[in-house]
Parts: sequence; C-alpha cells; structure tokens
Amino acid sequence: MPEARSNLRVLIANEKLDRLGMLAKVVEGLGHRVVGRSVDVKEVAALTARQRPDVALVGLGFDSEHALGLVSEIVREAYCPVIAILGEADASWVAEAAKRGLFSYIVESDAEDLQSAIDITLRRFADAQALKGAFERQDAATRREHELAEARQRQALELHDSVVQGLATAQLAHDLGHESESRAALAATLESAKKIVGDSLDQLKDTGLTTAQLIRDAGAHPDDD
Repeated sequence: MPEARSNLRVLIANEKLDRLGMLAKVVEGLGHRVVGRSVDVKEVAALTARQRPDVALVGLGFDSEHALGLVSEIVREAYCPVIAILGEADASWVAEAAKRGLFSYIVESDAEDLQSAIDITLRRFADAQALKGAFERQDAATRREHELAEARQRQALELHDSVVQGLATAQLAHDLGHESESRAALAATLESAKKIVGDSLDQLKDTGLTTAQLIRDAGAHPDDD
C-alpha cells in the first residue's frame, strides 16, 4: 500500500452544494485542504486553472451528464488526476468518464477508503507520467536519429553532384588539351567538396554531436556492432 499523503490541495465538484459541504468535511478531516468547490460546469475550468489542485474529486449525483461535464472541464485545465465518487457502481458512466480523462473512481463508503483511493491514484498517476516522459524521450531520440540520417543523405547527394560534375568538367578539358582549365576545374571541385563537408559537419554538430562522435560514426561499419 502506498504511503498516505497529507496536506494535499484538493478541488471538489458536484451538482449540489450540500454534497460539496459533506465531502469537504471528509477531505479536511483527512488532513487535506479544499482549494476549490464547484457545482457549475461553466465555471469549474477557470477555478481549476486558477487553483492547480493536486487531485480533484467529482461526485456523481442524479445528473450523469453534469458530472461528465465536470470531469471534462477539470481534465482540460488540470495537471492532476481526477477521481469520481459514486453512490453505487455504474460501469457505463465510468467508461464514458474514462474517455474524458477520469483517472479512477471509488464507490462511496468511508473516509479511510477515500484516502486509500487518493493514495493509490496519486501513485499510479506518477507512474503514468513517468512512463509518458520515457515515451517522449524515446520519440525525441528517434526524431534526432531521423534528422541525422537526413543530414547525412543531403551531404552525400551534394558531394556526389559537386564532385561528379567537377570531375566531368576537368576530364573534358583534359581531353581537349586545355590543361589549365582542367586544373582549375579540379581545384574548384576540391574547394567545393571541402565547403560541403564543412557545412555538413556544422549542421550535424548543431544536433548535439561532437566532432569525435562524427569521426567515430563516419568510420563505423554495419558489421562493427
């Protein structure tokens, strides 16, 4: 069982004020602070954005659409898990609420069960955020590799076009007996190749690679792994 957390900033929402009052007493009795109360779907988003709670509790009353609206608006504004408190099990409502971002739910019982639900939800929420971060880092690494591959491809194409055309010009001048033009074409081709390689190295280093890494990668062969 995860270690219980106290002094959480909790937002509570329900369709009736009297139910909010009862829930607030339970939450505060657990050592937490109620930082916002709402019965209005139109106002709960602004309240959530302003208070930035650690966790939000939404009670399911008679109006299931109202409760779904509360969940949707809180999720849209809050970087925190939303827990639904149900009077009785309602699988269809929970399924729809989950589509809107509900993180977990509890069938109303007592304060101890609510605290356990909060603790477990916060632990799972933290794990989910860590997993999300790992996926984002992997995506970033994949994008970086793709950018490097594109940069290498551009370098190869530019080198091919410049060198082949330059050598063809030099060869033609040589065949025609224009040695000075042939040497000039070879010199120009060499300078062009140097510039392309230099620019390509700068572009690759902009992606975060060092010169040593570039040299190592350039000398690597597929069979080296």
